[in-house]
Amino acid sequence: MRDLHNPGRSEVFATQGMCATSHPLAAKVAIDILGQGGNAMDAAIAGAVLLGICEPQMTGLGGDCFVLFNRAGESRIRALNGSGRAPAAAHSQVLRDEGLSSVPLNGPDAVTIPGAVDAFCHLAQTEGRLGLGAILKPAIHYAEAGVPVAPRVAFDWKSGAATLQGAARDHYLIDGQAPSIGQVFRAPGQAEVLRQIAAHGRDAFYSGEIADDMITALSKRGGVHSAEDFHHTRCTETQPIHGAYKGVDLVEHPPNGQGATAILLLNILKHFDMASMDPFGAERIHIEAEATKLAYDARNRFIADPDHMARVERFLDPDIAARLAALIDPQKAMPAAAPLTEAVHKDTVYITVVDRDQMAVSLIYSIFHSFGSGIASEKYGILLQNRGAGFTLQPGHPNELGGGKRPMHTIIPGMLAQNGRVTMPFGVMGGAYQPTGHARFVSNLTDFGLGLQESIDAPRAFFDGSVLKLERGYSEAIAKQLSDIGHNIEVPETPLGGAQAIRIRNDGVLEGASDPRKDGCALGY
Repeated sequence: MRDLHNPGRSEVFATQGMCATSHPLAAKVAIDILGQGGNAMDAAIAGAVLLGICEPQMTGLGGDCFVLFNRAGESRIRALNGSGRAPAAAHSQVLRDEGLSSVPLNGPDAVTIPGAVDAFCHLAQTEGRLGLGAILKPAIHYAEAGVPVAPRVAFDWKSGAATLQGAARDHYLIDGQAPSIGQVFRAPGQAEVLRQIAAHGRDAFYSGEIADDMITALSKRGGVHSAEDFHHTRCTETQPIHGAYKGVDLVEHPPNGQGATAILLLNILKHFDMASMDPFGAERIHIEAEATKLAYDARNRFIADPDHMARVERFLDPDIAARLAALIDPQKAMPAAAPLTEAVHKDTVYITVVDRDQMAVSLIYSIFHSFGSGIASEKYGILLQNRGAGFTLQPGHPNELGGGKRPMHTIIPGMLAQNGRVTMPFGVMGGAYQPTGHARFVSNLTDFGLGLQESIDAPRAFFDGSVLKLERGYSEAIAKQLSDIGHNIEVPETPLGGAQAIRIRNDGVLEGASDPRKDGCALGY
């Protein structure tokens, strides 16, 4: 139990249903959908779509999603890949011929076809109960009536506003400025898009006037996106991957997401007596940082579109993890591994819902960088993701930019299971941080016995490219200890990610926790 003398949050407990996400309105909508007879999938989609209105710098209809879920009464966890592909005409050589070494973040070459809408429509039909009309109704209402801008959203909006270009400035700025805290943001164009999707399904988004609006915005900037690219976009059902740590089964979405990196990272940490360390001390931070360097180097070399990469089993191989663990010096930082092959970002939303039948949904949804590419369609104001910046231009690399390929993705939903039973859908936002965040969250729970909310609240550290980022929750003494053994310390301007989780207890009670680094909450009934 937390120290009630110190400011903080308690876990939220309920029996009939629970949602944890990064904005209160989305959590409330998810609970309302459950109350209307919807299941966890209906609620998760309704909340996720609304997050695109509440947090448009993080996500929206022009983005991608990944989902893990189980059906009511089943222990089997299913996975859905809702990430889009590069246009068929995309080619890395064209960019190399222009003298580029990476995909520009704010141009049409970074825009992959949005995959989330197709995934949401597919899941609503195959797993939901209420249908698209009921699921999308709350987001349509808030897109028209408006949403008061929350404090963390306002902070991020101001930071990312410079990315907005052309029509995007008209749709996402108010009188040319980022909205202030409490100012009401409206998106009437997106309300109309959602009405069309509710009435006509995914085809309303991927063909006709709405698709033409997106294609025109890209073509004006030299994009090679075609009507066929949009028409042929489809989500993919796939199989989750698993890793065991201290009696807990960590379930991740397979590539092109980076979830396998979290499993490899925990497999490396198994070779150290983490539980004997101070959970908030320098020794733990150092070992995690060194393991992160090694796991992320493997990620950068191998993770890509599953049709273009070698088998993911190498990330799950305990012998490989043992060999990597042997490279770690407990008393000295090693030189940085290869630079990240994707541009680091921190802009994603995550929502998790569990219903009374213990159907659990873990859903993550993003447009990549703040406001994505900064390009929005003129009529409807659909912000287009810059997920294509996750490709590399290195010739022959499995993650090399190419027509019809899915890029390596940073967003990863997570689930924990134990003794064959789903026990916790969870997610940690924060771009490249996410595998480290998953591993640290699992370690907080298992190695140190921290409570659910305490595991989320605990200060974070992340080896990122060439620096070891420490949140301000760590003391200067800890920073000096790490600096003395070779780490280049940096205190980031914004906190590292955000997390949400719901524990399904053995007695059926639901226990929710939500990250105070964001504006959201856990709600149940």
